[in-house]
Amino acid sequence: MHGQKQEFSPIGKAFLLTLNVAGWLWSAISFVPWYYLSGQYMRKKPGNQQAVLTSNGAYRCIANVKELVRGYDGISTACGLFAEACKKYPNNKCLGTRELIAEEDEIQPNGRVFKKVILGKYIWLTYKQTAEKIKHFGSGLMAIGQQPKKNIIIFAETKAEWFIAAQSCFLYNFPVVTIYATLGDDALVYGLNESEANVIVTDASLVQKLKKLFDQLHFIDTVVYFGEAKKTSLLGFPNEVKFHSMSEVEELGSRPENIIANPASPLPADTAVVMYTSGSTGMPKGVLISHFNLTSTIAAVSRRCGGLYQSDVYIGYLPLAHVLELCAECAVTAHGCSIGYSSALTLSDQSSKIKKGSKGDVSVLKPTLLAAVPMIMDRIRKNVLDKVKEGPVFLKLLFHFAYNYKLLHLKNGFDTPILNRLFFAKIASFLGGRIRLVLSGGAPLSPDTEDFMNVCFLCPVGQGYGLTETTGGGTCCEAWDYTTGRVGPPVGSNEIKLVSWEEGGYTVYDKPNPRGEIVIGGNNVSMGYFKQPEKTAEVFVVENGQRWFYTGDIGEMESDGSLRIVDRKKDLVKLSTGEYISLGKVESVLKQIPYIDNCCVYVDGAHAFVVVLVVPNAKHLKTLAATVGVNSDSNEELCNDKKVVKALLGTIEASSKGGKLEKYEIPKRAKICTELWTPESELVTAAFKLKRKNISNFYKNDLRALYEA
Repeated sequence: MHGQKQEFSPIGKAFLLTLNVAGWLWSAISFVPWYYLSGQYMRKKPGNQQAVLTSNGAYRCIANVKELVRGYDGISTACGLFAEACKKYPNNKCLGTRELIAEEDEIQPNGRVFKKVILGKYIWLTYKQTAEKIKHFGSGLMAIGQQPKKNIIIFAETKAEWFIAAQSCFLYNFPVVTIYATLGDDALVYGLNESEANVIVTDASLVQKLKKLFDQLHFIDTVVYFGEAKKTSLLGFPNEVKFHSMSEVEELGSRPENIIANPASPLPADTAVVMYTSGSTGMPKGVLISHFNLTSTIAAVSRRCGGLYQSDVYIGYLPLAHVLELCAECAVTAHGCSIGYSSALTLSDQSSKIKKGSKGDVSVLKPTLLAAVPMIMDRIRKNVLDKVKEGPVFLKLLFHFAYNYKLLHLKNGFDTPILNRLFFAKIASFLGGRIRLVLSGGAPLSPDTEDFMNVCFLCPVGQGYGLTETTGGGTCCEAWDYTTGRVGPPVGSNEIKLVSWEEGGYTVYDKPNPRGEIVIGGNNVSMGYFKQPEKTAEVFVVENGQRWFYTGDIGEMESDGSLRIVDRKKDLVKLSTGEYISLGKVESVLKQIPYIDNCCVYVDGAHAFVVVLVVPNAKHLKTLAATVGVNSDSNEELCNDKKVVKALLGTIEASSKGGKLEKYEIPKRAKICTELWTPESELVTAAFKLKRKNISNFYKNDLRALYEA
């Protein structure tokens, strides 16, 4: 398997050689008819020029050298975009939610109780029905006191109700304040108070969390909830706080006396969203995103995806409070596609909340479009490789041959339709079997995982790069580009320039390609930070009437105009010996090791070596422990056993050699952590980015011990 060394017996090697020879003979015989019948002779190949350097020193994609994308085909507001879709596709399926058939407690061997669910079919709202709900909910919000241009908070998990509430706010010009449902208490209170919103739309399941914090909240006086709320959860709030269910607000807005036939539509420059960041480096910042920012990003990224169609089905499970998911859902609805809602706990048949023997969401929905963060794809890859590893030797040999055979063809711009049908279709069924495009964002995707998804799931992975501050826009790979480790050329709504960072050793004069801090300018660059003019001035500038954002990321622009992210200013730490360590680079290598689910590399500048905190894969850790004679059913005992730690360090060293890491980059000491790193524990963000400060504080005694050992 790509990226992992395989050991076979002499018989196995001979068999593998026979397979390879047979494969090449078959290729030679079938090449000409297959080449023309499959249309591969028309396919673009890596090396096509994708972006060019313009006279102002910035790179633009080929299609938008003369003019950047402005809005979406003449539409410059998010509500206008959705309204146009409702006119074109009134009877198309729009938003789908699975019905809950049963819910039960499952007691684990250790005594813990897990909630398990059995879910039925998807129940759908058409575009026409969704538009009615949006209109009535917006009118209802006005009836209970919400005013145009007054902030309103959405604090909930990703569901159809979230999207409906947001579109209502867009239509009636209520700026939406988005806050992650998994945000820690301090950060949550900070965002709720800073926004000065009076109305909060939330999930009934989160009302209890609000109650615990309410004595610290200064502005909220109205709570609108969706879902079933227990009466007891609504007790204990101050008397002046008013509660309304979402259905009550919709009913109120449907009354003739409350219906606003022609709400005051927002202007393109009006704030659509105040999107609070995940707070990976401290308290979250509210990013001011205009309607023009949103529609420009949606138009540019949609074009890069190679076409969205009415028949497409998108599965929504990432946080809608994240710019990637919000833009993705707005983009697919603009094209009349369907969105079926899911969650990380119910996504697949193997997901933790799905009762064994029942179907996960992808198996029922069979989506064609998927957005994912790298950690989710890393887990998918490990799960599939585990299944292959547990199978017979013949299957492992066959997989090894088929994988490498197809990978070689993809790198040369071709596909393997016969192998796809006979072999990889079964693997693709893990995600429903119909996925035709995966969009990756939120963090760098490792080349091994990107290759794996491209090969095994019969579709390209469009890795993109963007930030909340740029409305998720920045770059995105072309659908035909199967190279890995790159994030593609600039999207059509922005341009990119590199600025030398001499201290870190990156300059625009570097050979063979220019390198430097990535600076993004264009129509998707947001208006700055909410109530933080000083921080806005630090990273946003206006030049010749165009806004630019200094990202802090280091990029390399390759000769064909595709960008590669090579470092981050804040991730570059110096050892006492003077060498720089790129924390993200080291972590991306370590995460490919089967024993490691997540990790955080740490450098103390007073020392000459690197240490690492590891979240293990429990199943693989037990296997590793057995190789050194340690057998225990206690995960905590395994994590703390010195033999197991030593064995893990040996694996890290072996896996990091061969050009992947320099000797001084390889961690010399490790701590295997017993705690899971989840958004709830505040050690990672909702997009599973490391909260380095929180992690170093939580493990400060362990880190001190590693350096003193």
